[in-house]
Amino acid sequence: MEYKDYMVRATAADSQIRAFAVTSRDLVEQARRYHNTSPVITAALGRLLTGGVMMGAMMKGEKDLLTIQVKCTGAAKGITVTADSKGNVKGYPQVPDVILPPNAKGKLDVAGALGTGILSVIKDMGLREPYIGQVALQTSEIAEDLTYYFATSEQVPSAVGLGVLMNRDNTVKQAGGFMIQLMPFTDEKVISALEQRVAEVTSVTDLLEQGKTPEALLEQILGEFGVVEAERLPVQYSCNCCKERVSRAIASIGKMDIQEMIDDNEPIEVNCQFCDKHYIFTPQELKELLEQSSAVGERQ
Repeated sequence: MEYKDYMVRATAADSQIRAFAVTSRDLVEQARRYHNTSPVITAALGRLLTGGVMMGAMMKGEKDLLTIQVKCTGAAKGITVTADSKGNVKGYPQVPDVILPPNAKGKLDVAGALGTGILSVIKDMGLREPYIGQVALQTSEIAEDLTYYFATSEQVPSAVGLGVLMNRDNTVKQAGGFMIQLMPFTDEKVISALEQRVAEVTSVTDLLEQGKTPEALLEQILGEFGVVEAERLPVQYSCNCCKERVSRAIASIGKMDIQEMIDDNEPIEVNCQFCDKHYIFTPQELKELLEQSSAVGERQ
């Protein structure tokens, strides 16, 4: 399958700047179809998926996993996104069908849907404990919240731009974004010139509508600093659920709960939160899971 979405990783100003840019229309549309999201939730989830896939690419390890969670007071209640270091991302909204009038600028009111809340970034890099960084939502528009997260939790001055534009039929017309980060040794002149260039970017979706590719996005912002492309990576919405993984999740919920399901003598259906696949477990399969979890318990 050919993926149109891709990410460019680059450096600029003699490696004083590192940058990422991505087109993500197909993966955001895939998420919209899986979750049947309303336009404002498509925009919110799409921005977080776009940011997440770039942040995933910042990790080095083959098996590293990044999770971004938003828990909020607004009608959306929360969004979860998970990405790996290879361009795969998935996510789900707590409430997929929030409908709100446009905000004062006539745009989808993502901030209104989220309200106040907490943004958490969890990095599982195979260490005993995952890294967890948490910040309060600043604008609840997501790009600025990720900018604030980088500045406070990772002490990396960053500029994040994210955008999702919808068609009239509520499918995704454009989606993409950029992340630009300063290395600790960045020259003051470069910093002030870059701040000016970033301030001139009014809207990521406007640039995408003009036909700008990820390379062109970076060239527009960083052109004067000499952009050196390091890598081009296809990105996609990818869920790696399977019956075996779901079985492990059921086995971990506790013997009494599994026994109750067996006693009901009805098959149970488990849906994947990320891709809405349905997995059916018969009473016989549940018995086998119970036996497995008992055997594991005895060995421990």
